Amino acid sequence: MSSSFFLKTKENPKFAKKGKNTAGTKRKGDVDPTGKGKLRAKKSSSKYNEEISSDSETESATAPKKRQSTEQIEYEETPQEKKLRLAKLYLEQLKEEEENKAEEASFETDLIAGRLQEEVLEQRGKLQRLIAKDLIPPDPSEIRMFRGHKLPITCLVITPDDKYIFSAAKDCSIIKWDVESGKKIHTIPGGRKGTEDRHVGHTAHILCMAISSDGKYLATGDMNNLIMIWEAESCKHLYKFTGHKGAVSGLSFRKGTHDLYSASHDRSIKVWNVDENAYVETLFGHQDSITGLDSLSRERCVTAGGRDGTVRVWKIAEESQLVFHGHEGSIDCIQLINEEHMVTGADDGSVCLWSVNKKKPLSTVKRAHGCHGDAGIEQPHWVSSVAALQNSDTIASGAYSCSHNSEVNVWKCGQNYRGLQPLFSVPVSGFVNSLKFSSSGQFLVAGVGQEHRLGRWWRLKEAKNGIYVIPLKRKPSDPEETKSAE
Repeated sequence: MSSSFFLKTKENPKFAKKGKNTAGTKRKGDVDPTGKGKLRAKKSSSKYNEEISSDSETESATAPKKRQSTEQIEYEETPQEKKLRLAKLYLEQLKEEEENKAEEASFETDLIAGRLQEEVLEQRGKLQRLIAKDLIPPDPSEIRMFRGHKLPITCLVITPDDKYIFSAAKDCSIIKWDVESGKKIHTIPGGRKGTEDRHVGHTAHILCMAISSDGKYLATGDMNNLIMIWEAESCKHLYKFTGHKGAVSGLSFRKGTHDLYSASHDRSIKVWNVDENAYVETLFGHQDSITGLDSLSRERCVTAGGRDGTVRVWKIAEESQLVFHGHEGSIDCIQLINEEHMVTGADDGSVCLWSVNKKKPLSTVKRAHGCHGDAGIEQPHWVSSVAALQNSDTIASGAYSCSHNSEVNVWKCGQNYRGLQPLFSVPVSGFVNSLKFSSSGQFLVAGVGQEHRLGRWWRLKEAKNGIYVIPLKRKPSDPEETKSAE
């Protein structure tokens, strides 16, 4: 480094410390070649340039930090602004929560209102859930058969929770089945005639059975005029009711109670209190053997009068009865759809829908299961059983055929139960002596035998005594409809 440069930096310590470039500053010894006052810096050594370069880098490194701190100062909120922002956020959250609560409350209100409306319609007997339109025929491979009885099945019931089936037969036995596995849970064997004193159970053909709505009691009736009460869970025998002078052909518990109604070939209806193990009263009116009985929540029951050609509604409290006419033959089966409507089947081959407010059927399907015999002398197939999915538009009927397999027909009821439209048929082998829908509507159970439950007019040797469990399949939901609904 030259001595003149050292002197200059010494004379100007400010320049030496900060290392500023003095190219634009007029100093002694500088020459202005233009003469216009503009100065041209002298060439410096490489070491001088390196010092200048180092200082410049320091300045450029500190500059962004200053700008960054300035930006932070510009965007930093004051405590008052922060409180205001948080308060607004809290108010928005409260508003959103209140809106959600209002929506949920509205939904719950609508749901409760819908349930109350259904209950009111159910009590009035006007509830009709539209289920039939979604049903499709089951695949034959999906139909299961349970075998265990030696003689024809005569009756069956399904527990309220749809887990078990009780079946009875002409062999005097009762079997409890597990629906899911198809296995026997318990068997109450039948006894021989003359062993009534020492045998716990039936010793004659069992014609009917019923289960209470809470699943506690099971009642069975036989050809020996006896009614037996069992504990449904354990199949333990509890009571024996006597009083009928003919075969017990119909049993039903009043829904929500342990009051039991029984019908008999002695043409009478009896009322029992199972909790008290007591007889209550007897009602008379039919002119022939009663073949079927059913009841729901009201203090009344309905009966089929066989050859007297009448259907009757018994008002227990008022001690009165309503009489209905419509079939041309013996009315062999009856089932309530709801409190105001019922379905019946007869040996004239017809299926009828009734209202308790009309003396004549609302709808009649003649020859519901076809005919048999030579041309000109055809005879309709007897309708031996009917069933109804409660408070819906779906019913089923069963018949027999001497020439080909019997069948279970599933029907759709029209609006206000005016009209019957066939949905599909399920072929079975034998007499369809009993039909029951599960409470959930997921399956239909048919009790089938080689003979009719009330007699031995025909015997189908190729038929098998057993229970058919028929799944009730629904149509798959249409993705396009679901999408449009959303």
